[in-house]
Amino acid sequence: MDLERVIPDPGFADDDGAASPSVMAALAAYAGGAVPRVEALAALQESRVLVPVVAVLGEVEHDENGLAHDKTSDMATVLITGRDGRTALLAFTSTASLEAWNPEARPVAVELRKAALSAIQDGAAALLVDVAGPVPFPVDSDELAALGEGLELLRVDDGWGWAKVVERPM
Repeated sequence: MDLERVIPDPGFADDDGAASPSVMAALAAYAGGAVPRVEALAALQESRVLVPVVAVLGEVEHDENGLAHDKTSDMATVLITGRDGRTALLAFTSTASLEAWNPEARPVAVELRKAALSAIQDGAAALLVDVAGPVPFPVDSDELAALGEGLELLRVDDGWGWAKVVERPM
Protein backbone atom coordinates (compact mmCIF):
# COMPACT_ATOMS: atom_id res chain seq x y z
CA MET A 1 0.00 0.00 0.00
CA ASP A 2 1.44 3.35 -1.05
CA LEU A 3 0.71 6.07 1.51
CA GLU A 4 1.17 9.68 0.58
CA ARG A 5 2.52 11.93 3.32
CA VAL A 6 0.51 15.07 3.83
CA ILE A 7 1.99 17.94 5.79
CA PRO A 8 -0.71 20.27 7.10
CA ASP A 9 -0.66 23.83 5.79
CA PRO A 10 0.01 26.19 8.70
CA GLY A 11 -1.75 28.96 6.78
CA PHE A 12 1.37 30.94 5.97
CA ALA A 13 2.74 29.07 2.97
CA ASP A 14 3.73 32.22 1.04
CA ASP A 15 5.09 34.04 4.09
CA ASP A 16 8.43 35.69 3.34
CA GLY A 17 9.02 36.78 6.94
CA ALA A 18 8.37 40.46 6.27
CA ALA A 19 6.20 42.50 8.60
CA SER A 20 2.76 43.53 7.41
CA PRO A 21 2.99 47.11 6.11
CA SER A 22 -0.36 48.01 7.73
CA VAL A 23 0.76 46.64 11.11
CA MET A 24 4.07 48.49 10.92
CA ALA A 25 2.29 51.72 9.96
CA ALA A 26 -0.12 51.34 12.89
CA LEU A 27 2.69 50.62 15.37
CA ALA A 28 4.76 53.56 14.08
CA ALA A 29 1.72 55.86 14.33
CA TYR A 30 1.14 54.65 17.91
CA ALA A 31 4.81 55.17 18.83
CA GLY A 32 4.67 58.67 17.36
CA GLY A 33 1.53 59.53 19.30
CA ALA A 34 -0.63 59.86 16.17
CA VAL A 35 -3.06 57.07 17.11
CA PRO A 36 -4.19 55.58 20.42
CA ARG A 37 -2.87 52.22 21.57
CA VAL A 38 -6.20 50.52 20.86
CA GLU A 39 -5.87 51.28 17.12
CA ALA A 40 -2.43 49.70 17.00
CA LEU A 41 -3.76 46.63 18.82
CA ALA A 42 -6.70 46.44 16.39
CA ALA A 43 -4.26 46.35 13.46
CA LEU A 44 -2.04 43.78 15.19
CA GLN A 45 -4.85 41.40 16.22
CA GLU A 46 -5.34 39.99 12.72
CA SER A 47 -1.65 39.61 11.95
CA ARG A 48 0.79 36.76 11.75
CA VAL A 49 3.53 36.93 14.35
CA LEU A 50 6.68 34.88 14.72
CA VAL A 51 7.17 33.16 18.06
CA PRO A 52 10.83 32.28 18.56
CA VAL A 53 11.99 28.85 19.57
CA VAL A 54 15.52 28.24 20.80
CA ALA A 55 17.57 25.18 21.64
CA VAL A 56 17.75 24.44 25.35
CA LEU A 57 20.40 22.11 26.70
CA GLY A 58 18.91 18.98 28.23
CA GLU A 59 21.62 16.64 29.43
CA VAL A 60 25.39 17.00 29.33
CA GLU A 61 27.95 14.23 29.32
CA HIS A 62 31.64 14.60 30.06
CA ASP A 63 34.33 12.81 28.11
CA GLU A 64 37.48 11.22 29.51
CA ASN A 65 39.20 14.64 29.51
CA GLY A 66 36.42 16.24 31.52
CA LEU A 67 35.09 18.23 28.55
CA ALA A 68 31.33 18.73 28.44
CA HIS A 69 29.34 17.64 25.38
CA ASP A 70 25.66 18.07 24.62
CA LYS A 71 23.84 14.81 25.10
CA THR A 72 20.31 16.07 24.48
CA SER A 73 18.64 19.34 23.69
CA ASP A 74 15.07 20.51 23.29
CA MET A 75 13.40 23.36 21.43
CA ALA A 76 11.43 25.78 23.58
CA THR A 77 9.54 29.04 23.27
CA VAL A 78 11.01 32.01 25.08
CA LEU A 79 9.60 33.60 28.22
CA ILE A 80 11.28 36.68 29.63
CA THR A 81 10.86 38.23 33.04
CA GLY A 82 10.28 41.97 33.28
CA ARG A 83 11.52 44.32 35.97
CA ASP A 84 8.17 43.93 37.73
CA GLY A 85 8.66 40.14 37.95
CA ARG A 86 5.95 39.26 35.43
CA THR A 87 6.75 36.93 32.54
CA ALA A 88 6.01 37.48 28.87
CA LEU A 89 6.07 35.26 25.81
CA LEU A 90 7.99 36.86 22.96
CA ALA A 91 6.59 37.39 19.45
CA PHE A 92 7.89 39.35 16.48
CA THR A 93 6.33 41.05 13.47
CA SER A 94 9.11 39.95 11.10
CA THR A 95 12.20 37.81 10.79
CA ALA A 96 14.26 41.03 10.79
CA SER A 97 12.95 42.05 14.23
CA LEU A 98 13.41 38.49 15.53
CA GLU A 99 17.00 38.37 14.24
CA ALA A 100 17.73 41.76 15.86
CA TRP A 101 16.85 40.09 19.17
CA ASN A 102 18.51 36.70 18.59
CA PRO A 103 19.82 35.56 15.21
CA GLU A 104 19.93 31.93 16.39
CA ALA A 105 16.22 31.74 17.26
CA ARG A 106 13.93 29.96 14.84
CA PRO A 107 10.58 31.53 13.91
CA VAL A 108 7.24 29.76 14.23
CA ALA A 109 4.50 31.61 12.38
CA VAL A 110 1.17 31.84 14.20
CA GLU A 111 -1.81 34.16 14.36
CA LEU A 112 -1.55 36.72 17.15
CA ARG A 113 -4.55 35.14 18.92
CA LYS A 114 -2.78 31.76 19.03
CA ALA A 115 0.34 33.42 20.42
CA ALA A 116 -1.82 35.08 23.10
CA LEU A 117 -3.37 31.74 23.99
CA SER A 118 0.09 30.15 24.17
CA ALA A 119 1.25 32.92 26.51
CA ILE A 120 -1.69 32.23 28.81
CA GLN A 121 -1.11 28.47 28.70
CA ASP A 122 2.57 29.03 29.56
CA GLY A 123 1.52 31.06 32.62
CA ALA A 124 2.81 34.33 31.16
CA ALA A 125 1.22 37.63 32.11
CA ALA A 126 1.88 39.19 28.71
CA LEU A 127 2.77 38.75 25.08
CA LEU A 128 5.61 41.09 24.14
CA VAL A 129 5.76 41.94 20.44
CA ASP A 130 9.07 43.17 18.98
CA VAL A 131 11.06 43.42 22.22
CA ALA A 132 14.09 44.58 20.19
CA GLY A 133 12.08 47.10 18.17
CA PRO A 134 11.26 48.85 16.01
CA VAL A 135 8.22 49.41 18.29
CA PRO A 136 8.03 47.17 21.38
CA PHE A 137 4.36 46.48 22.06
CA PRO A 138 3.16 44.59 25.16
CA VAL A 139 -0.21 42.86 25.18
CA ASP A 140 -1.26 42.02 28.72
CA SER A 141 -4.09 41.75 31.24
CA ASP A 142 -7.56 42.03 29.73
CA GLU A 143 -6.20 42.39 26.18
CA LEU A 144 -4.24 39.14 26.47
CA ALA A 145 -7.24 37.30 27.93
CA ALA A 146 -9.60 38.62 25.25
CA LEU A 147 -7.29 37.67 22.38
CA GLY A 148 -6.66 34.27 23.96
CA GLU A 149 -10.42 33.68 24.09
CA GLY A 150 -10.68 34.46 20.39
CA LEU A 151 -12.42 37.79 20.85
CA GLU A 152 -12.06 40.54 18.27
CA LEU A 153 -11.44 44.20 18.98
CA LEU A 154 -14.00 46.17 16.98
CA ARG A 155 -14.75 49.83 16.46
CA VAL A 156 -18.18 50.68 17.92
CA ASP A 157 -20.17 53.91 17.96
CA ASP A 158 -18.46 55.42 20.98
CA GLY A 159 -15.02 53.81 20.76
CA TRP A 160 -13.80 50.21 20.82
CA GLY A 161 -15.08 46.95 22.28
CA TRP A 162 -14.36 43.24 22.39
CA ALA A 163 -16.80 40.87 20.69
CA LYS A 164 -17.09 37.22 19.81
CA VAL A 165 -17.50 37.14 16.05
CA VAL A 166 -19.69 34.29 14.92
CA GLU A 167 -19.95 33.21 11.32
CA ARG A 168 -23.54 33.17 10.15
CA PRO A 169 -24.77 30.20 8.10
CA MET A 170 -25.35 30.92 4.43
